[in-house]
Amino acid sequence: MASSLIAEQLKQLPDSPGVYLMKDAEGNILYVGKAANLRHRVRSYFSAGQKLSPKIQRMVARINDIDFFITTSEQEALILELNLIKRHRPLYNVSLKDDKTFPYLKIDLDQDWPRIHTTRRLEENGGRYFGPFASAKSVRQTLKVIKGIFPFRSCPRTITGIDPRPCLEYYIHRCLGPCIGAVSKPEYDEVIRQVILFLEGKHEMIVRTLESQMKEASTSLDFEKAALLRDQVQALNRVVEGQRIAATVKGEQDVIAFTQDNNQAYVQVFFIRSDKLMGRESFILHGTRSEEASQIMSSFIKQFYVSSPYIPPLLLLQHPVADKAIIEDWLQSKRGTKVRIQVPCRGNKRQLVKIVAENAQQGLEQLKIKQIAAPKALATALAEIKEALELPHLPNRIEGYDISNIQGKTAVGSMVVFEQGKTKPSHYRRFRIKTVAGADDYAMLREVLKRRFKRISEVSISDTWAVLPDLVLVDGGKGQLNAARGVMREAGAESVPAASLAKENEELFVPRKMQPIVLSRSSPGLQLLQRLRDEAHRFAMTYHQRLRKRETFASALDTIPGIGPKRKRALLKRLGSVQSIRTASEEELAATKGMSQSLARRIKEYL
Repeated sequence: MASSLIAEQLKQLPDSPGVYLMKDAEGNILYVGKAANLRHRVRSYFSAGQKLSPKIQRMVARINDIDFFITTSEQEALILELNLIKRHRPLYNVSLKDDKTFPYLKIDLDQDWPRIHTTRRLEENGGRYFGPFASAKSVRQTLKVIKGIFPFRSCPRTITGIDPRPCLEYYIHRCLGPCIGAVSKPEYDEVIRQVILFLEGKHEMIVRTLESQMKEASTSLDFEKAALLRDQVQALNRVVEGQRIAATVKGEQDVIAFTQDNNQAYVQVFFIRSDKLMGRESFILHGTRSEEASQIMSSFIKQFYVSSPYIPPLLLLQHPVADKAIIEDWLQSKRGTKVRIQVPCRGNKRQLVKIVAENAQQGLEQLKIKQIAAPKALATALAEIKEALELPHLPNRIEGYDISNIQGKTAVGSMVVFEQGKTKPSHYRRFRIKTVAGADDYAMLREVLKRRFKRISEVSISDTWAVLPDLVLVDGGKGQLNAARGVMREAGAESVPAASLAKENEELFVPRKMQPIVLSRSSPGLQLLQRLRDEAHRFAMTYHQRLRKRETFASALDTIPGIGPKRKRALLKRLGSVQSIRTASEEELAATKGMSQSLARRIKEYL
């Protein structure tokens, strides 16, 4: 029931567009909203027959005062609403975390020799901004990529062109050296233009320009410059290849989807430019409990694009937005040309939205893992595992095991360790399967566990092999558990508790219990065991794939005339990895002991 003050205020509300503020008894702003008709919208909160969500009901119970601003249009009301939300951050509004301090990438076009750096301030000073990015880490990663391709300056020194010597970046070809006059201003400006084109997604245009410059340099016998340009083209092509997406979508668009969990929503934005995925960012919205999907999407669109320096002509959304026409008009006024909002129902665009939604779901899972890793959550998870599996004490050290093979080929096993609920990578171990022929996962698991537990009596007390786990977890069902228990019994480790986790229904199996243990999907204990199981799988798969690549690559080297075992070993010793050999230049290959320029050229041709 509204108080007498509220009742009087409701009578005086105008039939105009505007923004309203709900306040509590202490004058704190609870909620900021916009309305095409203030009178109708605000009175709806207090109407007897109005169905309100539990969240809004709690808010209405606290309202002690109402304030409002009259505007000339709904679009003006939308802008004022955004500014007030950003300023006051009301308790009951859906809020974008840290939206006031998003980092951007800035190009100082107002300077003679522009630098490219990160900033958190949008200023009208002639600079070019790209972003916003979700975190300083993501903007640093983007800066690292473009710095690896384009030799622009990153130092803050005043450019005179007559400095006695350049910095190290000049010598490693990551700066053109304007400080010593090694590059003209038009040449430097061309590099900055290419960086802007890259950040806009116009990669093919840059590649064509660089290839043309490379041919000119080669024709004029400037082979050093031609080699640098060639490396730039190769680096660009690697980036472009990594940015291509399966769905064929033309034009420029941002694709937005989210997944919701309790009182927060995890939003993922894909930035598509020229048919390529230029980047993606993730954001967290708070206060989303009981909110409809359309309202969550509307809140994000408004709070994100109010501070975005670039708005594409098309937004592809997972859910429709409230007040679509008003938001489109607002975005159009910021962009200067038409902006469309679509919720695709079929075809490539729908497929692309599904990809973004899947990424959002995975992102939320990763976020939950980080939340679970908090000390309090880990203590709860370990206590829950102890109780569910009836362990004698807390499982402070848990070892997880998995097998990876393709029809028995290049079979490997993994052992990962969690201590106090956290990964202990220094105690991880890999096993190359030696005694099992064919695809027999049970036999492979027995071999791995036999090799692990037979070490107990063979090592010193300080060796990590001597540390017994409080729980052994294997991937699989009752069969895998029985195989594990048999080996552990033979090795004298029968006292160590063991369990298996079957992926299909996330059921836990323990010895001497016929029926599986089923924990709630939201259980911290189950989530911790799932993390352990998935980490063992990842570790095994990584090792398996590395061995397969090495064998495949070694076979390819064996077919090259003049490349024998000694030269293969020398290449691996000098370059460190198989992938490094594949991507190395002819000069790097030729510099390896026992190699020549002709052999290096032959390797590049064959591979």
